[in-house]
Amino acid sequence: MGDIETIERSMIALRRSQRRRTLARLSGALPNAAVEVIDVIEAAELAGEPATVSAVADALNIDQPRASKLVAAAVEAGLVERRADQADGRRSFLARTPAGVEVTEQAHSFRRRLIGSALSSWDNSDVSDFARLLDRFITDFASATR
Repeated sequence: MGDIETIERSMIALRRSQRRRTLARLSGALPNAAVEVIDVIEAAELAGEPATVSAVADALNIDQPRASKLVAAAVEAGLVERRADQADGRRSFLARTPAGVEVTEQAHSFRRRLIGSALSSWDNSDVSDFARLLDRFITDFASATR
């Protein structure tokens, strides 16, 4: 098996291990559909871009009606709020509430513990190399898929 095939198979295995059911089972209490929505909103905030239902649909690769339902559930759970677009009253932006920020931090903490556990037997230099190379790969992969 070649290196590219090995990487592709590893990416598939990683994606499968990150499915909602798997993470829900491992995390216990985190509302994973809501976590996905607030992850998208956080990414938009970090990029300095507005978060919208369309952005959620695009990021999660789901249709607009499904994204609207997930956002509505996150709003109902008190994790997300809608804010009117001052330039276009028909449109609203999404923002995390303080409770949404807390759930985001819980999700980050959970994921970091899980990653730390998976890497616990690695040398520090291997972890550093992996972090650097994975970040580089993700950046280049994102460029290749635009």
